[in-house]
Amino acid sequence: MARYQRILLKLSGEALMGQETFGISGPVIQRLVLEIRDIHQLGVEIAIVVGAGNIFRGLRASVEDGMDRGTADHMGMLATVINALALQDGLERMGVPTRVLSALRMDQVAEPFIRRRAIRHMEKHRTVIFAAGTGLPYFSTDTAAALRAIEIHADVLLKATRVDGVFDKDPRQHPDATKFDRIPYLEIINRGLKVMDTTAISLCMDNQLPVIVLNMNVGGNIQRVVEGEKVGTLIGVDGN
Repeated sequence: MARYQRILLKLSGEALMGQETFGISGPVIQRLVLEIRDIHQLGVEIAIVVGAGNIFRGLRASVEDGMDRGTADHMGMLATVINALALQDGLERMGVPTRVLSALRMDQVAEPFIRRRAIRHMEKHRTVIFAAGTGLPYFSTDTAAALRAIEIHADVLLKATRVDGVFDKDPRQHPDATKFDRIPYLEIINRGLKVMDTTAISLCMDNQLPVIVLNMNVGGNIQRVVEGEKVGTLIGVDGN
């Protein structure tokens, strides 16, 4: 039985690459949609926000290439739509009814984001994929995920990454990194941990939205969290 009835799943764009260096990995999409389908069959209402790092990172382009930040961020938003359509195609081939709602108008491929419409889709047991971030530059997809989760009254925000949770330092570079099972919002900010940006964490803290950081490369992790198992790291008020 599911512990959470309505979730928002945040997927990084980089995670969709698998072992590739760019683009979308078919096997990764296949594995993800199978896991999402299994959660859908539990009766859980699902929303998804996906990043664009596998295609284009606006902040990196503005810093490294000298591109205007607003232009770079809009390019990144468009890249999230590509990822959203890939997920939609995979989910619908598995029999999961899906809607893509975009913060930027592109009516030929996605519905415009309207909060009440998104909630209604979920109530009808359609998986909703939010694309194009917040629709505004200077905001990350983590912030978009926090905002959308609050807007749809999600029970929890699941941040799927390529590590096992929140560590005191990057475990990919530091083998002696220590993992937190629970950690307060403020400690994330005070320690400067690069789990989510400060705006996203602040939104979650101000609205008491719990965040669970988990490793999406471990099969079944998302369902384990939804069913109430202790997986990854819980970010909350005093770590609760």
